[in-house]
Amino acid sequence: MKGVKNDISVPAQSKFDQVRKNFARNWQIYVFLLPAVAYFILLHYIPMYGVQIAFKNFFANLGIWGSPWIGFDHFERFFNSYYFWRLLKNTLILSAYQLILFPLPIILALSLHEVRNRIFKRWAQTLTYAPHFISVVVVVGMIVIFLDPTTGLVNRLILFFGGDPVNFLTSPDWFRHVFTWSGVWQTLGWGSIIYLAALSGVNPELHEAAKVDGASRLQRIFHINIPSILPTIVVLFILNIGSFMTVGFEKVLLMQNNLNAKTSDVIQTFVYQTGLLEGQYSFAAAIGLFDSAINIALLVLFNSVARKVSDNSLW
Repeated sequence: MKGVKNDISVPAQSKFDQVRKNFARNWQIYVFLLPAVAYFILLHYIPMYGVQIAFKNFFANLGIWGSPWIGFDHFERFFNSYYFWRLLKNTLILSAYQLILFPLPIILALSLHEVRNRIFKRWAQTLTYAPHFISVVVVVGMIVIFLDPTTGLVNRLILFFGGDPVNFLTSPDWFRHVFTWSGVWQTLGWGSIIYLAALSGVNPELHEAAKVDGASRLQRIFHINIPSILPTIVVLFILNIGSFMTVGFEKVLLMQNNLNAKTSDVIQTFVYQTGLLEGQYSFAAAIGLFDSAINIALLVLFNSVARKVSDNSLW
């Protein structure tokens, strides 16, 4: 029996020595990693302590621990409310609309990768990247100016071609289109950067061999470039799914008004209204927890599907 114990303890000790030696050899890397770890611990994990107010009738003077426990009452109140289905419908439609346009940065990256004129390529990259550095507030201000029913450039063009001016920002039917496509304009170029980086790692010998075999440029894109960056596409798609219910709270709030609330009222804006404006902290926390639970469930589900179908996943 003593021999067995020694056989078990030796590998464990050797593993500990390996970890210690690895840390001593690469301590600079761990030091660089420390701020990121501290950021997630302090701002993402420790605040989870406050999630329990979703199951309590929170009073500020009693604190989180002192507030009475009421279980799932806030969730039942939200699910049974008349605005639940409208909020859920608007959030799902807006999120799905944005998800459908997920391939656009891939298409842009594949197109830029095929451009051989360096001057035009740099000009196109700068033109598509630049909107990413514009704040959301400025973007919404630009939308208001361009879509103004009397002085806006878009409505002036509509009048020029014989049409009637459209009040885009007060129309519920137009809100989703304006919100989504202005977001595409702002993030398209930035979203293509990681795909361009992945494309730069494609072995050029594959293209040379395909040219010898008579493959066209389009065939090389479909049979070489896309399969080569497929792992990157899968990982980024899963990450997008993980934030499916996060539709861009700031922009929705800035574009929202009483006339387009029929389609612009989403879960996140409702959490802001009930939590910060009305002071219903426990109720807002319950709604936010419900929203996050859907994101986590979708992340785990699609990660499992991706791992089984393509052998590419986050974990």
